[in-house]
Amino acid sequence: MAPSPPTADDIFRYRYQHGANLGSFFVLEKWLTGSMYLPSAAGDSELDAVKASLSTSGLDATRDKWQNHWSSALNDDDLNWLSNTAKCNNIRLPVGYFTLGPQFCTSTPFDGEVAQVYTNAWQSVKQLFQRCHDRGVGVLIDFHALPGGANNQIHSGTSSGRAELWGNAFNLDLATKCLVFMAQEVQNGGMAGVTGIQLCNEADSNVQGMYEWYDSVIRAINSAHRSIPIYLSDGWDLARCVTYVQGKNPGNMLNNPIIIDTHKYYCFSEDDKKISARQNIDRIYNELGELDNHDGNVFEHGAVSAIVGEYSCVLDERSWSQGGDRPSLTREFGQAQSQRWQKRSSGCAFWTFKMDWMDGGDWGFKEQTNKGAITPPRSLTFSAQDVRSAAGNAERRTQELHDAALKSHVEYWDRTSPGQHFEHDRYSQGWSLGWDDAKVFFRARADGLVPGESGGDKIGFLDVWARKRMAETGQAKSQTGYGWEWEQGFRKGVGDLHSALGI
Repeated sequence: MAPSPPTADDIFRYRYQHGANLGSFFVLEKWLTGSMYLPSAAGDSELDAVKASLSTSGLDATRDKWQNHWSSALNDDDLNWLSNTAKCNNIRLPVGYFTLGPQFCTSTPFDGEVAQVYTNAWQSVKQLFQRCHDRGVGVLIDFHALPGGANNQIHSGTSSGRAELWGNAFNLDLATKCLVFMAQEVQNGGMAGVTGIQLCNEADSNVQGMYEWYDSVIRAINSAHRSIPIYLSDGWDLARCVTYVQGKNPGNMLNNPIIIDTHKYYCFSEDDKKISARQNIDRIYNELGELDNHDGNVFEHGAVSAIVGEYSCVLDERSWSQGGDRPSLTREFGQAQSQRWQKRSSGCAFWTFKMDWMDGGDWGFKEQTNKGAITPPRSLTFSAQDVRSAAGNAERRTQELHDAALKSHVEYWDRTSPGQHFEHDRYSQGWSLGWDDAKVFFRARADGLVPGESGGDKIGFLDVWARKRMAETGQAKSQTGYGWEWEQGFRKGVGDLHSALGI
């Protein structure tokens, strides 16, 4: 029996994600929003800012200040620009454990009066989800500031300078409870458009116990919400994370898809700084090579999909000092990243969208989009009429393209393996479902399946979407020895539809 067509939730969660981070609203960073910090603040973290305000202004005034800041995260003009100009269909939203409310702050540095500042924080987050959804923009919940800190940076919420999540039973347990709470909130409704939950942001490299904790949290979330995608920080080791995720995404299971979040910056390491802007740009075209020979074959290896959850147009001054026209090279740098992430990842989120010093320079999604450095996938630039017209033209070629694909497949195996048994009907069935699914994604806005005035979406998380469809149709390796034919047909059907649409 054929599976049900893609739902609105499927479109939000599995389409290619083009967008930005909304940093320094629910997890403050002084360099972005210095207006939230009094001169008396002891450091640059969220906790430093809120303590200074409480000491100077008291609880009521501080709570009002923070709530006003949250409510200003995205105004109507911001959402208009994101959806209409930037063609953004997703944002990555950093939150902290304190964002969930005072009940999650007990016995942490945010306990006591500090916690009362966050009484309405989670409600503010949920309101933001709804406003984004109504404009066709999904939201990835990025658990950015964890108890103790997944890394030693101030964006973990405090200025402790230590990553004390790892190896600390209390902190790990509290972090798990926070993540399960978020999954339950999505499951219980009222949070349409949430595209996934990220377990932590920028986990320190080579920390002991990270993958063991991932194992336990994945099980806990699966008990609360069996379908919400779960995103993992790769801990600055993409290759290792790819291997781990493949084992978590076998083709015969319909539990939560596990997705990698990797970050790409070119301004921090000595290797970044010592080479020129031109050399940094040239590096982009080989990025994400760790995925090679791992994705594209769910039947044999399991599924692996990754997003570039943070990137920018920033290079170090040492790189710029080595010559070249800075404005044109910055634009080329951004365009190279846009093209590479669209070709090799399932989505990307620029760091970041808003700051006190708009439009943000090389850190600004708005500035770099307006200057043509950051470019959306072509399909997102289509008008609703363009979508309908292109889909209609493609539809007229369905039988022609199906027959050509099946003929090529059969002839190849007849030529290379004469006399061997195959089940080519599976290829045909896979092609048809791939074509139909890709068409639903592309037409979703024009047909009113998801909000949005224009644009056509592509299946971005193809590996994990193919895994879902394989499990639903009984094509996994544990179910048949010929599911590989179905998968090849499915991928070819998606690809043929995209080619016919010109995207």
